[in-house]
Amino acid sequence: MADADEWPTGRLLSTAARIVEQAWTERLAQLGLTHAGLIALHLLQEGPAGQTDLARAARVQLQTMARTLERLERLGHVTRQRDTVDARRVLVAATEAGTAAFAAARAVEADVFPPVEDPESLRNALLQIVQPRVATTD
Repeated sequence: MADADEWPTGRLLSTAARIVEQAWTERLAQLGLTHAGLIALHLLQEGPAGQTDLARAARVQLQTMARTLERLERLGHVTRQRDTVDARRVLVAATEAGTAAFAAARAVEADVFPPVEDPESLRNALLQIVQPRVATTD
């Protein structure tokens, strides 16, 4: 990596993302979670939501979200039940165990992400890259 100083910014960003994602995936697995499961639990921290709404918010197909929720349900992290008002709708809620798993994942975040000199500037730069693209898909 001696020549990393010469890499274009895109390659640096891509490589950094893969390194962090691999470490993050390993730590989540130790907690029994996947990245997709963590996203679902994060979305559920605001309260119960429809399965379709969760898929839309996570920007995944409904079938993908259903598989993620099945796994979280087997682990006791979420409950799913038919909406009493609209039987076509499945409502999902985080359990105490799911909320605890989400909190544990957030607690290890500092261990996974390497320290940087100015984390707020890095975060702002990443937001400049991400926000315009996220806004166009909402």
